[in-house]
Amino acid sequence: MSDQIMKALDSVEVKLNAMSVKADAEMKELGKISTDTKAALDTIGIEQRTLADRLLAIEQKASAQPDAAPADETAGAQFVKHAAYDNFIKQDGRVRTRIEVKNTVTNTIAGTFSERRPGIVEGAWRVFTIEDLLVSVPTSSNAIDWLRENVFTNAAAETAEGAQKPESSITFTPGTMPVSTVAHWIKITRQLAMDNPALAAYINRRMVYGVNIRVESQLVGGNGVAPNISGLTLAGNFTAHGYTAAALTGLGLMATNRFDLIGKMIGDCAAADYPADAVILNTADWWTMRLAKDSQGRYLLGDPGSTVVPTLFGRPVVASNAMTAGNVWVGSLSQAATLHTREGIAVDLSDSDGDNFTKNLITIRAERRLALTVEKPAAARYGALLPA
Repeated sequence: MSDQIMKALDSVEVKLNAMSVKADAEMKELGKISTDTKAALDTIGIEQRTLADRLLAIEQKASAQPDAAPADETAGAQFVKHAAYDNFIKQDGRVRTRIEVKNTVTNTIAGTFSERRPGIVEGAWRVFTIEDLLVSVPTSSNAIDWLRENVFTNAAAETAEGAQKPESSITFTPGTMPVSTVAHWIKITRQLAMDNPALAAYINRRMVYGVNIRVESQLVGGNGVAPNISGLTLAGNFTAHGYTAAALTGLGLMATNRFDLIGKMIGDCAAADYPADAVILNTADWWTMRLAKDSQGRYLLGDPGSTVVPTLFGRPVVASNAMTAGNVWVGSLSQAATLHTREGIAVDLSDSDGDNFTKNLITIRAERRLALTVEKPAAARYGALLPA
């Protein structure tokens, strides 16, 4: 099609040159271009532009590449469809390709069958929710520095005319949190990558999942010792709820009633001017509460057929195995902490890791870089779900 358009353009060019010569002659002889000649020039010009537009459209269609994979594609699907992955499999291996447990996975391990069921029987997959509730900002640095308010003494008061105004004071505590790298790797054979792209894509998806599950565990329980993340439940990143069984009983509450304790923690956050926007519980603890019944055998939290988002006292509940069983975190995630993303998930391939080249192996590495800063420990309460 493009060859035909080029021939048509050449023909138009010849006609345009001929008419230009005619127009020049008329200008010399008559001092103007005749109406017929001008009309012919306009017609040829329109034809030339039309053909040029058609040719441009064909070239753009032929060279067009999608900017990004469809939003509903998994990381694994994007992995095997990526041009860089295809180039890596086809090349001689001397050039490394970058695309934005300890065993070698082979076709033998995957198994050979005369009849294979479609797809792969997957292992456990956690649904991640904590990260979605955090304020997330990008960073280009390898460390985050911030100032945390220590003590604010508010002396604001009504003042008589001409009298000395009261002075308030604020003290700060500096904080620094290095950006952490969460990563892992696995080896597969080149033959598997070439012969079983579905399994290779699954492995890639597992690699991404492995990074994210570690990130969630660190966001909640990271001990803050480099290269670990400083998690929400690390001492100094929260205010202890401070309740004992005796204290709850003294308030007319039941020490064994998890609802009473969580309600008090939500109330304490509100009293401190940090209204709670989330409750984080261990998954098993949440289901213990979700299945609680009254004396008539009715579920306290509503009909089991309900599809309502889990909540307690109007606050969303985040049930995660990252939270230590028997403990509870209540607070304002939007005010207490900030997630800083240095790099999103990156997957790298290399056949030059160790003896990969001689053994026809490919190392797949997945990693991401991030930091969590907890600026307002007063915006969170944490402690035992059933205090002693």
